[in-house]
Amino acid sequence: MSTSHRARITGALLAIVLVTAACSGSDGDDASGDTAGAGSTAPAAEPASTEIASTEPASTEAPTTDAAADTSPPASEPGTAGVLRVPDDFATITEAVDAAVPGDLVLIAPGTYNEAVNVVTDDITIRGLDRDEVILDGEFELDNGIRILGASGVVVENLTAQNYTSNGVFALETDGYRVSYVNAIRNGDYGIYGFDSINGTIEHSYAAGSPDAGVYIGQCFPCDSIIDDVTSEHNGLGYSGTNSGGNLLIVNSTFRNNRAGVVPNSGSYELCYPERQTTIVGNIVYSNNQPDTPAIDVAILAMGNGILIPGGVANTVERNLVYDHDKTGIGLVPFLEEGPNDDLPTEDEWDTECATQREQELAAEVPETLLWDPWDNSVIGNDVSDSRVADLGVAGVGVDTSTLRNCWADNIFTTSAPANIETLAPCGATGSGDWNDTPLDVLSWLADAETNPPSVDYQTAPLPEPPDLPGMDDPENAPVASAGPPRTVDVAVIAVPTKPAS
Repeated sequence: MSTSHRARITGALLAIVLVTAACSGSDGDDASGDTAGAGSTAPAAEPASTEIASTEPASTEAPTTDAAADTSPPASEPGTAGVLRVPDDFATITEAVDAAVPGDLVLIAPGTYNEAVNVVTDDITIRGLDRDEVILDGEFELDNGIRILGASGVVVENLTAQNYTSNGVFALETDGYRVSYVNAIRNGDYGIYGFDSINGTIEHSYAAGSPDAGVYIGQCFPCDSIIDDVTSEHNGLGYSGTNSGGNLLIVNSTFRNNRAGVVPNSGSYELCYPERQTTIVGNIVYSNNQPDTPAIDVAILAMGNGILIPGGVANTVERNLVYDHDKTGIGLVPFLEEGPNDDLPTEDEWDTECATQREQELAAEVPETLLWDPWDNSVIGNDVSDSRVADLGVAGVGVDTSTLRNCWADNIFTTSAPANIETLAPCGATGSGDWNDTPLDVLSWLADAETNPPSVDYQTAPLPEPPDLPGMDDPENAPVASAGPPRTVDVAVIAVPTKPAS
């Protein structure tokens, strides 16, 4: 995330709480190729009434994952001549990647490689022989460990990328990418970062120590992408995703000990707005109150929330285990954007694909601020506990909170803001009750942000030892496997996870 983006988001979130008080009574770094402002939408209109979502399990039309099934993509044997060994055949990873042709496997022996590798060739696989001992190290001087620049079908697997000033692994403007069995540790923006890319898979990976997000997928709709079996800890945000969604799944993963856990959001400072139709199912999200992490300003302000959706639309948050948060376990909140690039999209444009939106002209008159409210989100069957403000919470700014068509059903929880939230807005039924009974007070977040611990330098922030995570099976001989499209996963069979022993 650039400095200007960080400042804009911070100002926006500070403005939210002020506007909320008056009404009551993550991204892209400099290397991202960000084209913010190139697209546009029509002026905002009053939302039309739609039927509240049912309590049926999440749709399985998106790519989904069956935890009991073999999750390996279809495999194909590489030709012997297509295996480029580092350092036996090529002294550096960069030399091997530059020499590779589609279908080749770059196979890396254990060692430390002080390189920033750019990939521009389609359909190559970059694989370490040992997840923990093949280390790309930026020494806090190089920008990105492995950056995929528009190449399709690239696979990065079974290695560690650490100590880069920007990102560990970065997929930019890519159709089809896969990051598997990767550790991304102590990187200056994001750990694993997909931007303006589709048909992606991030799986069996670990991210820690980034000021922005450990894992990020942004500016894509439909994304047609999966985050599966990822552990993200001690970052500013465990997951962040601006204006992403549409067949985007975050499943079977753990987000713990970040400033805030899972935070997808809307904003016109990147394209493909709003954030919408992300499916968040079967994750463990806990103790995201960590005071000694690196953190951008928005992470400091959002500190203490488990799953937080600022201005997101039509997301499914279902069967997650969420506990131990200083603010909300699952919160649907507004996002006020200062200095936007465009007007708000109207409701009939919420399904506009990114490719179409980027060709549209900007609004003739752009307001000084945009109010992104959380619309049409479904929060179903989650187990949420030990939240100091509210296990479940919602607040609106642009319109009355009661009209936002969010719904809650079958959750295990103790507190909510407003009170009795499943009675106020049950999924698939008509609600009743008092929306002014114990509303969510986001004004208090402003005061908290002033006293929350400041960011710690990512180069020196204390980090736990990475957990003992498996590498890929037999990397020496395993066949090359496809980067995409993502496999089909059955979301409906994913259950609420069991609480870890510690």
